[in-house]
Amino acid sequence: MQEMSLFWLRVAAVLYSAGLIYVLDFLLRRSSVLYRPAMGAFSVAAVFHFVAIVEQSMANGHLAAQDFHQTVTLLALVLAIVFLVVNWIYDFSSLGLIAFPMVALLPALGTTASSLTTPWPNSGLRDAGLLAHVLLNIGGFTCTLFMALASIFYLVQEKHLKTKQPSTFFHRLPPLHTLDQLASRAMIAGFVFTTLGVIGGSAWAYMESGSRWIGEGKVHISLFTWAFYLAVVYLRTNAGWRGRRAAFLAFYVLLFSTLTWISHVGLRPLLAK
Repeated sequence: MQEMSLFWLRVAAVLYSAGLIYVLDFLLRRSSVLYRPAMGAFSVAAVFHFVAIVEQSMANGHLAAQDFHQTVTLLALVLAIVFLVVNWIYDFSSLGLIAFPMVALLPALGTTASSLTTPWPNSGLRDAGLLAHVLLNIGGFTCTLFMALASIFYLVQEKHLKTKQPSTFFHRLPPLHTLDQLASRAMIAGFVFTTLGVIGGSAWAYMESGSRWIGEGKVHISLFTWAFYLAVVYLRTNAGWRGRRAAFLAFYVLLFSTLTWISHVGLRPLLAK
């Protein structure tokens, strides 16, 4: 029964990923075409998710909430149900930009409770997967850095416009709207790269060491950075946060991204293998 529970949870995780695809498509193209299919897949995923937890609880003889993997799986189901109820009552579709990625991530973590028994097919595939993860995170950090730089120039330009004091160095800065738009686009690109990097890195770590990677501090920092990045994306795209507030949020994203890079210095020995 435990094997079937894991199978249904993996089915749910795959269906939940449709919501993540919708979010990425919405951020890149500002299109809501995929919302209805994503919402349908999300609803079906919640049913499979519920079945997985029921089967696991029956196998355990108690509620499946005894370790990290079971707890995050149960938390994901609660979040999914709350989102479905809120969306049904209030038609709060924009909340999906937060709910879809969060709920997609947690069951995926829950499926790592069972470690793989087969090694990498070959070292080339292993190295390619790690390289892709590193390159995606480099792209994410680069975009985040540009977002922070655009925010700095925004604050400088805003200050000079308010004080009406021309500056010899910054007198050719773009308009505030252009700087804000640059920061917004860099944020979206950075979030897409970071999300793909987290997914790729999680898959690589699962193949490499099963579920042991979940307990590492650098993983917790990475997931926190991603979650904070997600919150910033929501605040800019749906809550209307622009200007100074968005600029200061960009600095925090850059700070957390830098801490994530510092915590992953341990990648160097892996690259040297």
